[in-house]
Amino acid sequence: MTEITIEKVNIDKIIMNPSNPRTIKDEKFKKLVKSIKEFPQMLDVRPIVVDDDMVVLGGNMRTKACISAGLTEVSIIKFKNLSADQKKEFIVKDNVGYGEWDYELLYEDYEKEKLLDWGLDVYDFKTGDNVDDETYTRKIEAPIYEPRGDQPLLTEVFDRYKYDQLINEIDSIEMDDDIKTFLKLGATRHIVFNFEKIADYYANSPKEIQELMEKQAMVLIDFNKAIENGFVRMSKDITNIFIDDYED
Repeated sequence: MTEITIEKVNIDKIIMNPSNPRTIKDEKFKKLVKSIKEFPQMLDVRPIVVDDDMVVLGGNMRTKACISAGLTEVSIIKFKNLSADQKKEFIVKDNVGYGEWDYELLYEDYEKEKLLDWGLDVYDFKTGDNVDDETYTRKIEAPIYEPRGDQPLLTEVFDRYKYDQLINEIDSIEMDDDIKTFLKLGATRHIVFNFEKIADYYANSPKEIQELMEKQAMVLIDFNKAIENGFVRMSKDITNIFIDDYED
């Protein structure tokens, strides 16, 4: 029979759960730490949930943020006598969001800047995009490969060692042809291309070969064409940065 107790403990007694798949990183984690420093009272009404051994079941990232914020004591709910499967189920269900934000209603009562500061992924219902206060403010530099010499051998252009290993393994197992085809298509992801060598190969190839290489985006000669063919996708902000690069 499960048992629940609520208490306040020294944060050193709480054990972070290494098996919790939920994580918060970088800027969002900094915002969580900031939120705890500014409004620590929230932890009293939303305690960290632990098991009999003081291992965190709910609030793993909050625990980490509390430590970063310099808190020495926190409120906990101790959930006793749970089975291993129940603990796993709790961890996942505690992090599942079932509802959705009504952004129009949300914006009537809150400022977007404050929502961002509180860690909410703000959504612009007019454009359908997430609004991020981490908008790119610096130029981006894409690698540019230039031909440097004679046409290389095809064996220098790509490495199919891992691909061949996978194909041999697939062929060694009895399975339906459609499954085998599917797995072989997936194996092509492990063919490694040397794009510097590809640039040399492209520069020394006849026009019809060059056109086919361009269609496959093995080289990007026309950036707009690459976007049109679906090989490159850019947000409005990134597009503007790209345009700015050409205007500079």
